[in-house]
Amino acid sequence: MPSSDLKLTPQERRLLLELAREAIRYGARHGRPPAVNLEALPAALQVPRAAFVTLEENGQLRGCIGSLEARRPLAEDVVHNAFAAAFGDPRFPPVREAEVDRLDIHISILSPLEEMTFTSEEDLLRQIRPGIDGLVLEDGPYRGTFLPTVWKQLPDKRDFLRHLKLKAGLPPDYWSDTLKVYRYTTEVIE
Repeated sequence: MPSSDLKLTPQERRLLLELAREAIRYGARHGRPPAVNLEALPAALQVPRAAFVTLEENGQLRGCIGSLEARRPLAEDVVHNAFAAAFGDPRFPPVREAEVDRLDIHISILSPLEEMTFTSEEDLLRQIRPGIDGLVLEDGPYRGTFLPTVWKQLPDKRDFLRHLKLKAGLPPDYWSDTLKVYRYTTEVIE
């Protein structure tokens, strides 16, 4: 089994949540993410993995930033994305230090992207697994993703795909032979 498919232990999961919260606290005080001492961390957190960090306050989205492809060790990716979700999500004002302890932090660790093959939109819809698949949709410069958690708000496959097209900057009824869709799953840490 590739290392990217390994599930983290409860201790490793707690440690990632602590790293994310401390990255936000440090960022509120210093305006930058902290350095990560990889040697002090378990080997599983040193493996290159892609992750999204979602922040909520009182059940409302407060920031969400992530990586689609594994380009750095998991611990560094989580720290960087926690900082970016707190201070760089253009939809929200930067998190204030007084908010840090009130934030609910959700980390989604992505499996490697798997390109889907399909002959039509109906064929694509048949292959999509609601509640399981995160999707990346792209066509030329247009690109968007929905994590599997979005299925809670958009449980219908057709609605999920239409909203993903909108997020990518395309019309909801858009279709093209050059359209690419990738699927992934996530391990969610809360």
